[in-house]
Amino acid sequence: MAWISPAISDPRLKPLVFLLLGLPLLLLGYDLAGELQAPGSRLGADPGKAVVLVLGEWGIRMLLLTLAISSLRRLTGQAAVMRYRRMVGLYAFAYLLLHFLAYLVFLAGLEGRQIIQDLSERPYITVGFLALLLLVPLAITSTGGWRRRLGRRWVRLHRAIYPAFALGLLHYFWLTKDGYGENVLYLVLFALLMMERIMNRRRSGRRSLQPET
Repeated sequence: MAWISPAISDPRLKPLVFLLLGLPLLLLGYDLAGELQAPGSRLGADPGKAVVLVLGEWGIRMLLLTLAISSLRRLTGQAAVMRYRRMVGLYAFAYLLLHFLAYLVFLAGLEGRQIIQDLSERPYITVGFLALLLLVPLAITSTGGWRRRLGRRWVRLHRAIYPAFALGLLHYFWLTKDGYGENVLYLVLFALLMMERIMNRRRSGRRSLQPET
């Protein structure tokens, strides 16, 4: 297992991870190009809805991966994995922002009245929008400079990722018409990640109460 840390720390790995995280977006672009040549050939009868769904699904997956990185570091002792957390988190935000923009263009038709009506009358859109709003300050303050300026407040601010993911998952459940297997898997993984954090906090609390020797 000693080879893992040098492999993760290899600077050549970061561009590869960057490309892998962007691969779903490239594939979606390829499908869209195919749709322009042969409508209905790649994204089904409603390509706009398919684009919105694909972007949302990858956004929630990458948000879950962002949460998993901290747990992975604690469970494996491989601190080098943390160098990828910001990249994954920003990709998650990018996918979810594109998900919302795709909704504005393809489903709401950029009509202000329709958007306002959806936000006020369709709860699943409301909670999805709230999740995105919670992520905006996290994306803005993701740099090392902001972390130094905010200090401990940075940690408290970035805990907003937990309610953001919960709201995003609720949004996803609301949208699902059948086949909840993937949704349940995300819920179980999220619950496990939260349990790991609670247990880690309790261990940290016990260590701080131990007398110094």
